[in-house]
Amino acid sequence: MYDQPRPNPAQPAMTFDQMLERVRYEGAYPTRERAADAVRTVLAALGRQVTGDERVGLAQALPVEAALTLTAQIPDTEQLTGWSFVKDIAARSGATPATARWDTGAVLAVVARLAGPDLLARILRRLPGGYALLFGQAELRQRQHAA
Repeated sequence: MYDQPRPNPAQPAMTFDQMLERVRYEGAYPTRERAADAVRTVLAALGRQVTGDERVGLAQALPVEAALTLTAQIPDTEQLTGWSFVKDIAARSGATPATARWDTGAVLAVVARLAGPDLLARILRRLPGGYALLFGQAELRQRQHAA
């Protein structure tokens, strides 16, 4: 028989090595070291944006090494939009915005799988617009129009 879809299937835990290999595959990186650099850079940036219970939940869903990178960051007082998040990564890493966007997509696609749909939805509700696409999701948030 075929497995029936589950409403919120949890992804099995990954080791950090498995996470790096998955990011290497997603980003088509030539080396594991390049994937590791992308993981560290993007998770550090994400750690400056995600707060509260969502930060705790995400840290629990990640392999220990990745969770330490995420939680070592002090959250910024001002949250960045998705595009500003990418530009911040580019500025801090010395990469082009296109490279930063590529790295972000490769890492956050894996993070989304590890977080699962419920936690990811909570994280996206707490962040400004533009992050859903970075996580490989449709942007379903309705924009508030200024009166």
